[in-house]
Amino acid sequence: MATTMSTALLRDVFDEVPGSGRWATALLADGNIGIGGNPELLLRRVRQLVRPGGEVLVELAPPETRSRVDRVRLRRGPLIGDWFGWATVSVSDITASPAPAASRPWTAGRPTAAGWPV
Repeated sequence: MATTMSTALLRDVFDEVPGSGRWATALLADGNIGIGGNPELLLRRVRQLVRPGGEVLVELAPPETRSRVDRVRLRRGPLIGDWFGWATVSVSDITASPAPAASRPWTAGRPTAAGWPV
Protein backbone atom coordinates (compact mmCIF):
# COMPACT_ATOMS: atom_id res chain seq x y z
CA MET A 1 0.00 0.00 0.00
CA ALA A 2 1.51 3.34 -1.09
CA THR A 3 1.60 6.25 1.32
CA THR A 4 1.12 9.82 0.14
CA MET A 5 2.44 12.70 2.23
CA SER A 6 1.04 16.23 2.19
CA THR A 7 1.80 19.40 4.06
CA ALA A 8 -0.80 21.45 5.89
CA LEU A 9 -0.15 25.00 7.05
CA LEU A 10 -1.72 26.74 10.02
CA ARG A 11 -1.43 30.37 8.91
CA ASP A 12 -3.44 33.49 8.25
CA VAL A 13 -4.22 33.17 4.54
CA PHE A 14 -3.94 36.96 4.15
CA ASP A 15 -0.38 37.05 5.54
CA GLU A 16 2.80 35.92 3.78
CA VAL A 17 2.37 32.23 2.94
CA PRO A 18 5.21 29.89 1.89
CA GLY A 19 5.05 28.74 -1.72
CA SER A 20 2.53 31.39 -2.73
CA GLY A 21 1.62 30.91 -6.38
CA ARG A 22 3.02 27.36 -6.46
CA TRP A 23 0.40 25.31 -4.61
CA ALA A 24 -1.23 22.50 -6.57
CA THR A 25 -4.41 22.61 -4.48
CA ALA A 26 -6.05 24.85 -1.91
CA LEU A 27 -8.81 23.44 0.30
CA LEU A 28 -11.41 25.53 2.10
CA ALA A 29 -13.26 22.90 4.14
CA ASP A 30 -15.56 23.04 7.14
CA GLY A 31 -17.29 26.19 5.92
CA ASN A 32 -14.04 28.17 5.78
CA ILE A 33 -15.21 30.07 2.70
CA GLY A 34 -16.96 32.18 5.36
CA ILE A 35 -13.77 33.43 7.04
CA GLY A 36 -13.99 37.16 7.56
CA GLY A 37 -17.47 37.42 6.06
CA ASN A 38 -16.17 38.23 2.55
CA PRO A 39 -16.03 35.09 0.35
CA GLU A 40 -15.06 37.04 -2.79
CA LEU A 41 -12.00 38.53 -1.10
CA LEU A 42 -11.01 35.15 0.34
CA LEU A 43 -11.38 33.35 -3.01
CA ARG A 44 -9.32 36.03 -4.79
CA ARG A 45 -6.56 35.57 -2.22
CA VAL A 46 -6.63 31.75 -2.37
CA ARG A 47 -6.41 31.88 -6.17
CA GLN A 48 -3.15 33.84 -5.73
CA LEU A 49 -1.73 30.93 -3.73
CA VAL A 50 -2.49 28.26 -6.34
CA ARG A 51 -0.28 27.76 -9.40
CA PRO A 52 -1.68 27.93 -12.94
CA GLY A 53 -3.42 24.62 -13.57
CA GLY A 54 -3.90 24.08 -9.82
CA GLU A 55 -7.28 23.68 -8.19
CA VAL A 56 -9.29 25.34 -5.43
CA LEU A 57 -11.70 23.07 -3.55
CA VAL A 58 -14.42 24.77 -1.53
CA GLU A 59 -17.08 23.37 0.77
CA LEU A 60 -20.42 25.09 0.21
CA ALA A 61 -23.84 25.02 1.82
CA PRO A 62 -26.53 22.91 0.14
CA PRO A 63 -28.68 24.52 -2.62
CA GLU A 64 -31.66 25.15 -0.35
CA THR A 65 -29.51 27.23 2.03
CA ARG A 66 -29.73 31.02 1.93
CA SER A 67 -26.34 32.67 1.33
CA ARG A 68 -25.69 35.31 3.96
CA VAL A 69 -23.16 37.06 6.18
CA ASP A 70 -23.62 36.81 9.93
CA ARG A 71 -21.84 38.30 12.91
CA VAL A 72 -20.68 35.47 15.18
CA ARG A 73 -18.41 34.88 18.12
CA LEU A 74 -16.92 31.81 19.70
CA ARG A 75 -17.69 30.72 23.23
CA ARG A 76 -15.96 28.04 25.27
CA GLY A 77 -17.12 27.74 28.84
CA PRO A 78 -16.83 31.17 30.44
CA LEU A 79 -14.61 32.53 27.64
CA ILE A 80 -16.32 34.57 24.90
CA GLY A 81 -14.47 35.89 21.86
CA ASP A 82 -14.95 39.06 19.84
CA TRP A 83 -17.65 39.32 17.17
CA PHE A 84 -16.50 38.71 13.57
CA GLY A 85 -18.05 38.24 10.14
CA TRP A 86 -18.81 34.74 8.87
CA ALA A 87 -20.40 34.02 5.48
CA THR A 88 -22.48 31.08 4.39
CA VAL A 89 -22.40 30.47 0.62
CA SER A 90 -24.91 28.20 -1.09
CA VAL A 91 -23.81 26.09 -4.04
CA SER A 92 -26.71 27.77 -5.89
CA ASP A 93 -24.97 31.14 -5.52
CA ILE A 94 -21.36 30.19 -6.29
CA THR A 95 -21.70 31.35 -9.91
CA ALA A 96 -22.10 34.90 -8.54
CA SER A 97 -18.66 34.60 -6.94
CA PRO A 98 -15.26 35.23 -8.60
CA ALA A 99 -15.06 31.53 -9.53
CA PRO A 100 -14.44 31.10 -13.25
CA ALA A 101 -17.17 29.72 -15.49
CA ALA A 102 -15.42 26.34 -15.38
CA SER A 103 -16.53 25.72 -11.78
CA ARG A 104 -17.72 22.17 -11.25
CA PRO A 105 -20.01 21.67 -8.26
CA TRP A 106 -20.32 18.14 -6.93
CA THR A 107 -22.01 16.51 -3.98
CA ALA A 108 -20.73 13.74 -1.76
CA GLY A 109 -23.74 13.52 0.53
CA ARG A 110 -23.76 16.71 2.55
CA PRO A 111 -22.21 19.26 2.50
CA THR A 112 -21.78 20.34 -1.09
CA ALA A 113 -18.44 21.26 -2.62
CA ALA A 114 -17.18 23.06 -5.70
CA GLY A 115 -13.85 22.91 -7.42
CA TRP A 116 -12.36 24.76 -10.32
CA PRO A 117 -9.04 24.98 -12.09
CA VAL A 118 -7.06 28.18 -11.65
